[in-house]
Amino acid sequence: MSKSPREKQKSPQPKGLPARDDILKFIAGSEGPIGKREISRAFGIKGNDKIKLKSLLKDMKSDGSVAGKKRRMNVAGELPPVTVIEVDGIDDNGDAYGHPVEWQDDKPPKLVIEALGAKAPAVGDRVLAKIEHLSSKGPYSHKAKVMRVLSDRAGRVLAVFRVVKGEGARLVPVDKKSRYDLQVMKGDEGGAVNGELVAAEIIKDQGRGMPIARVRERLGDMEDPRNISLIAIHQHGIPNAFPEKVMEEAEALKVFKQAGRMDLRDVPLITIDPPDARDHDDAVWAEAQEDGGFKIIVAIADVATYVKPGSALDKEARIRGNSVYFPDRVVPMLPERISNDLCSLIEKQDRPALACFMTIDKSGRKSSHKFARVIMRSAAKLSYEEAQAAIDGRDSPKADGLLEPVLRPLYAAYFLMKKAQEKRSPLNLDLPERKIILDKLGNVAKVIVPARLDAHKLIEEFMIQANVAAAEELENRKTPLLYRIHEQPSQEKVKALSQFLKTVQRELPLGQVIKTSHFNTLLKSVEGEDFEQLVNQMVLRTQSQAVYRAQNAGHFGLSLRRYAHFTSPIRRYADLIVHRALISALGFGDDGLSQDDIARLDETGEMISLAERRAMVAERETTDRLIASFLAPQLGAVFSARIGGVVGAGLFVNLEETGADGFVSASSLGLDYYVYDEIRHALIGQRTGETFQMGDIVQVKLVEAAPVKGGLRFDMVSEGRAGKPSKLRGDAGKRQPRRRR
Repeated sequence: MSKSPREKQKSPQPKGLPARDDILKFIAGSEGPIGKREISRAFGIKGNDKIKLKSLLKDMKSDGSVAGKKRRMNVAGELPPVTVIEVDGIDDNGDAYGHPVEWQDDKPPKLVIEALGAKAPAVGDRVLAKIEHLSSKGPYSHKAKVMRVLSDRAGRVLAVFRVVKGEGARLVPVDKKSRYDLQVMKGDEGGAVNGELVAAEIIKDQGRGMPIARVRERLGDMEDPRNISLIAIHQHGIPNAFPEKVMEEAEALKVFKQAGRMDLRDVPLITIDPPDARDHDDAVWAEAQEDGGFKIIVAIADVATYVKPGSALDKEARIRGNSVYFPDRVVPMLPERISNDLCSLIEKQDRPALACFMTIDKSGRKSSHKFARVIMRSAAKLSYEEAQAAIDGRDSPKADGLLEPVLRPLYAAYFLMKKAQEKRSPLNLDLPERKIILDKLGNVAKVIVPARLDAHKLIEEFMIQANVAAAEELENRKTPLLYRIHEQPSQEKVKALSQFLKTVQRELPLGQVIKTSHFNTLLKSVEGEDFEQLVNQMVLRTQSQAVYRAQNAGHFGLSLRRYAHFTSPIRRYADLIVHRALISALGFGDDGLSQDDIARLDETGEMISLAERRAMVAERETTDRLIASFLAPQLGAVFSARIGGVVGAGLFVNLEETGADGFVSASSLGLDYYVYDEIRHALIGQRTGETFQMGDIVQVKLVEAAPVKGGLRFDMVSEGRAGKPSKLRGDAGKRQPRRRR
């Protein structure tokens, strides 16, 4: 019989500290976030004893007594006070039950779910809930009191309505995992016509044969490529229409009051954005100083002026979390009356802003900063390409008159800041991003890799420094805020990366605190090598997911101790929270953080982090569907591709020209038995040694394109690289028989 974590061998109790059991009781009985700081306060621990406490907590985590990270500790085997629950089913009493989404042990606890006036969750939903331990000996160990339904995935199937001659109506599910079409009986079509995206419910699953479904809602015409993004919008429950009350509030807004604001209308601040941008969050300005440094202003749209805490606009923005950008449309966080008009820093028009004034010394480091609520007037709206053309000496009519007084100081300030950036050594991954260009009908015209200009890097670095200034200001004033955190890679991921690197004769130091400089040294060492892109991908996979949290944990990727999003309040709710925090901390008005904002910071961080991940998945899936539609007429064509992933069943490939993702079944590789080498991320012929490894450039033939699902399937045309026959057996690899071609 195995020992529980608390029965395992423990190190001696340091003198002057509370007993382990007392610490565990304190953590278990606390409702809010718990970390070293809270434990120190509760037990009156001061001075050098704090170092001993840190060591003790590390031991308790190692021996399994406690779990969690930083200020989110909990007793091992216990749930944190607020967490995300997935609904698994409905019991005989009609109560919903589920399990925690994040759970480290083998068997998660079973929770009964109480709605408490919120929307009753259905099977498949994810909810944010407060956790209450149940002492009674029932089937459930805990009660989850629903605070908010985060995603509604139950009760319907998204599909494209098709009329098949002689067979009646069919539904083609949009989910890649769906293996079968659905049958629609006469009278259950709901008025749908051929090619429409619909929401349906399965009314009879026959076990064998097609399930029978009924159309519940018509969502849009899928014959129009401009509606392809509707699939992801509805599939992921992204709010796509503003409630009437929200629109009424937006339309009733009055232009801001200028009284009490610093007047910056004579300062030639400019916006630099993509050419098709309609909302302009930020404007910049720089001026050289006699000591070799620069004065910089980053002015950010003052959304807090219009979006008040607790208003319908605020509640809807919090639910949305962020704007979602598709190739054919934007689903905004705020109505256009705000995002494209009242708050957008439109050139030659007076706008309210929250400005960050920074001083950069001659080494490129930020030496001071201050904030002010201002009125500004953008001197010009430039695209990245127009700004860069002017600096490079090429024709740029929009930049006429701005080159010497505005652009040159901005670029000079950036190149100075770049020196400090290089010393900081943020993670320097080389992963090109592709952009889909649509024609007037919404079809894919081409896929490009936009040039990475100094203009892009300039704005990026100015925004980073303003974000740092916001985090520092609020932390110094002990004001609650939402940090943007990016934690260090886990030891397990670093170890896996280290094992892989040995296969390409590279090393990553283990047994020490991993830094971005270690990764950057590695990435520099593989430049120009055949496996350069492979190593970049592997380093990316090692990284943690960036999130929003009320407790600071630093930003590993940027190599910063504190960081908060401040510069995009039109499209990110986290930035609006930071703006309100600055307004409160600096006495800029009565529209700062409300008590409700503060009380719900942890919940808000969880919500908007999930909304961000939802947006990323939806954007990626829409891109997949558009490119699958673009490539569908090219069945049989051969493409150059890079292997982007390997599993026992085959290879995931990424087309070099379009960036499209697809799958190559192992059955198309050859006549050998191929074994999956998990460390090398490769399929290796057991007899011939023929090798297909992640990162390899191969030739593949398109054999199937499914635009609705966004799926592409290829056959392998090229031969693999020569290698040694595989000797892997058992758990080390999977033997995959191959059909003869």
